[in-house]
Amino acid sequence: MELEVRHLRVISAIAEGGSLTRAAVTLRMTQPGLSAQLRRIEVMLGGIIFERGQSGVVPTPFGEMVLTRARAILPGIDDLLADTVRATRPGGSPDRIRLGSVGAPLLADLVLAVRSVLPAATVSTRGQYSQSPFLDDLATGRLDAAVLGDNPGYELPPQDRVVLRPLVTEPVFALLPAAHPLALQKEVSLHQLLDDDWAMPRPDSDRSREYWATVFASMDRQPRTPYEAEGRQLVEIVRAGLAVSFCQATFIEVPGVAVRPLAGSPVWYRHVLAWHDVGQFAAHCDEIVSRVGAGYLAVCARAPVYARWRERHPDQARPCGAG
Repeated sequence: MELEVRHLRVISAIAEGGSLTRAAVTLRMTQPGLSAQLRRIEVMLGGIIFERGQSGVVPTPFGEMVLTRARAILPGIDDLLADTVRATRPGGSPDRIRLGSVGAPLLADLVLAVRSVLPAATVSTRGQYSQSPFLDDLATGRLDAAVLGDNPGYELPPQDRVVLRPLVTEPVFALLPAAHPLALQKEVSLHQLLDDDWAMPRPDSDRSREYWATVFASMDRQPRTPYEAEGRQLVEIVRAGLAVSFCQATFIEVPGVAVRPLAGSPVWYRHVLAWHDVGQFAAHCDEIVSRVGAGYLAVCARAPVYARWRERHPDQARPCGAG
């Protein structure tokens, strides 16, 4: 986890509100989620920023130093962002569509949908694992649309000027070494996997790790997670036989790893398409959503394990707008 501008905004909001409860309302977060975010920031910076009491929070001497720097930095950042919006969106820039995506299988279909509906537009993309910067960029118009995601009970917070359209909620599958004994089964028990070491992405603002923790807590156990990794690195740790992990249902097996459904489908993930509420994308959003939904069905068909799961569960994981 690296320090980001949003972390400075969190610290400033807590200081201005004088309590985590008031700051959570301002930031459109839950109070437990904000508390967890603050703890991660304090661990990252190496000191306690606020002293907690019954009447609220008070900055520590260390926190005063951090807040002084944050208050000096944020106005300049806000001015820079305002200037870049004006510079990059003259007249709304109707010939340019900027897209973003967290780790999801829908970005290519989103690009194809935009190109089909808006053939004169120049399309660019960028990707990252954290969702919060994308929401900020969508709200200010620095991004036109993005593929995001969330989990049950940990949905994306509403944001001014941002439309959030859920596309589909799908089960989360297990990612195993190909030589793992459970890879011989058609589906695996999450209880059994808790005997293994796990590889997981670092905790971040999408709150997936918090959601997973609640799922594990319902089984009165938490996994051993000695390996923190994302993307290709995570797959390589699993391939080496060092750990197991979660993966999206549309993940296609590669040599050395096995994808298996979890018995009873205890873990779910929701794909969400988000866009700025004004502009060319917003004007054609329904048609674009329909095309992305159809593209998702094609992705499902190319993922054999997920395709078989969908045959057994025809009434689940049906994308909105796909016809």
